[in-house]
Amino acid sequence: MIEAKGLGVTFPGGTEALKDINVRIDDGEFIAVIGLSGAGKSTFLRTLNGLVRPTAGSVHVGGVEVGRLHGRALQRFRRTVGFIFQQFNLVTRLTAIENVLHGRLGYLPTWRGILGLYGEHDYALAQRYLSEVGLAGKEHERVDNLSGGQQQRVAIARAMAQEPQLVLADEPMASLDPRLSDVILGLLRDYNEAHGVTVLVNIHVLELARRYARRVLAFNQGRLVFDGPAETLTNERAEQIYAGSLEAL
Repeated sequence: MIEAKGLGVTFPGGTEALKDINVRIDDGEFIAVIGLSGAGKSTFLRTLNGLVRPTAGSVHVGGVEVGRLHGRALQRFRRTVGFIFQQFNLVTRLTAIENVLHGRLGYLPTWRGILGLYGEHDYALAQRYLSEVGLAGKEHERVDNLSGGQQQRVAIARAMAQEPQLVLADEPMASLDPRLSDVILGLLRDYNEAHGVTVLVNIHVLELARRYARRVLAFNQGRLVFDGPAETLTNERAEQIYAGSLEAL
């Protein structure tokens, strides 16, 4: 599913966000990505759907070298990758189902997307995934009338409606009450197990990473410093990862 070789990202001004990342991820894995703020977690996720372009090395997703895609080819690729943002990225004046239908835009001709001319299949998928995330009966509720947890579930349903091969979630619980973290991660894990879709979640709470993920990737100062089963991530190793220094790693 995913293979990065010598992947590096240097932003204008010289900041190295990623340095020589080498990793392979198979179909159907559920992976937690951990590390301090600024460690490179979000940048890594964004290279996987082309939001950030590598400045060194390469990253392939589903056999496609993402950094070489442009225009329509990049657009077609992105419809296969669901991205769930920390701040939801919903159109709050629209209803829940209208937001979920946006996940189908990549499958429509441009003119139909502009006019919002979705087909019966699109509506059926939108309703199905709203029901899967526990929002049946909320389809026609304006998003700005929903709670934060409900809004994030709309965002998850939108990603599911893309029928993606890969789901990327960038700290999806960060804007929510901590008690909702289990709800959000439970939905993502259930989707992963039911559909066999690869899921990578940027998680800032170590215990949640251990509880939900089968595998953990840890970043420190742009480098991948841990890659292994969640149960092998000891407290001592975690303290080193979060120390902010590469000297002990």
